[in-house]
Amino acid sequence: MSHVMQIKTQVRDATAVRAGCVRLGLDEPVEGEVKLFSETVTGLGVRLKDWKYPVVFNTTTGETKFDNYQGHWGRQSRLDEFLQAYAVEKTKLEARRKGYSVAEHRLADGSIKVSLTVGGAS
Repeated sequence: MSHVMQIKTQVRDATAVRAGCVRLGLDEPVEGEVKLFSETVTGLGVRLKDWKYPVVFNTTTGETKFDNYQGHWGRQSRLDEFLQAYAVEKTKLEARRKGYSVAEHRLADGSIKVSLTVGGAS
């Protein structure tokens, strides 16, 4: 039986953040105080491609902070790409933890289909 799910992403898992960075070829995230344009915030900072300032994730609250100056300092599509990578990596981590096998397929529209099967981690 197939189940289609849509997920609103809250970033709460540092391991999945790191895996998302590896997946996209980004630098290792930095934990601590991170300077945005007009404020300093605390969390896990990720430098997205072509962004002037990092995106900062508070893994305790799931809150995301960034300043891309309405797209002038970084395209929203880069953040969307990271959130997709994070969601896929988090899904894979949780599925494997429960003993499911995982397969992923990139679809023509750029989305990623993740299939889980009960029994046998892959």
